Amino acid sequence: MARAPTVQQSEAPPEADRLDAFPHPRETQALLGHEAAEETLVRTFAGGRMHHAWLLTGRAGIGKATLAYQLARHVLAQAGERDAAGKSLQVQAGCSAGRQIAALAHPSLLVLRRPYDARSKRFAAAIPVDEVRRLRSFLGLTAAGGGWRVIVVDSADDLNLSAANALLKSLEEPPPRAVFLLVSSQPGRLLATIRSRCRRLDLQPLEPQHLRRAAEAAMTAAGLDALAPDRWGQLERLAQGSVRAALQLANGGVELHGRIEQMLSRLPSVDWASAHALADSLAGDAQEQRFETFFSLLLDALARLIRERVSGRGDKAALAARLIPESRLPAWADLWQAIVRDKSDAAELNLDRRALTMRSLARIEAVSRG
Repeated sequence: MARAPTVQQSEAPPEADRLDAFPHPRETQALLGHEAAEETLVRTFAGGRMHHAWLLTGRAGIGKATLAYQLARHVLAQAGERDAAGKSLQVQAGCSAGRQIAALAHPSLLVLRRPYDARSKRFAAAIPVDEVRRLRSFLGLTAAGGGWRVIVVDSADDLNLSAANALLKSLEEPPPRAVFLLVSSQPGRLLATIRSRCRRLDLQPLEPQHLRRAAEAAMTAAGLDALAPDRWGQLERLAQGSVRAALQLANGGVELHGRIEQMLSRLPSVDWASAHALADSLAGDAQEQRFETFFSLLLDALARLIRERVSGRGDKAALAARLIPESRLPAWADLWQAIVRDKSDAAELNLDRRALTMRSLARIEAVSRG
């Protein structure tokens, strides 16, 4: 009798680009709210003018990766399986390329992302150069039937410097019938030489009706109950057109947002007992998604304060005016950058999450007292 597989053998490894139990972008069939970008890609591919590298940009969680996998399915499908009208990236239900891509088993697809270390049970802080070196053998092979090869980099923001330079070499001398799809929420952080070799396609935050449809579909697929209608107004306002943000908010993020709002309203004073309790609640390995949600919400809140101080408009404009004298605007901008840098360093060096949270709150207090 064959031995039953262990949990480690039977479970798929975690994925850095998957949010909890929600469908992965490659498993998401419907692309909502990005018709213009979809039309551009369909027209370019059908016309035989497909650029070898595309930089898909926009706010995190608005559908960039979903668009990348839609294009991958379209490119790798058989001609008869594509939309006969030539107006969308949709392929026929059940086509073999779609099934293989969903299982990450298509021989002509390579996905570059932060790898998972089963020993430490953590994701790498960045995409390392060894991941990008897989391109050498992948591009050295001839695609079956002279077809296309697709490389998805999700996200290109995660490339470390060595990995970025290794990717650049492939972008500079691309083989025929190969297309690179780079997903980026912060394209300004990429090497200028990488940006210059890509055709850029900017995606906009989703309109409320598309945001709600996409979020409800993801929640249904994850087996979660639909939200009460009276909760959607707050989620739409806080998510700012991002499905990922909406799902995070619906899954405990609203409570975190409330704590952040309360903390900011009390500045320059900080309730350090509450701060310690918050840091403790974010520290465990099982709290990684909650930890990421907290820092995403915190950075968004700080950026919003700075924007509303400059514009003088918005529901936080009065708070921003009280906290940020005009002469202190550069210090608050530096604060945002410092927290981003600290978080990146903590991930790369596997530093204590609790200490990072406390250090970030101490930075905010210090700048608000400045």
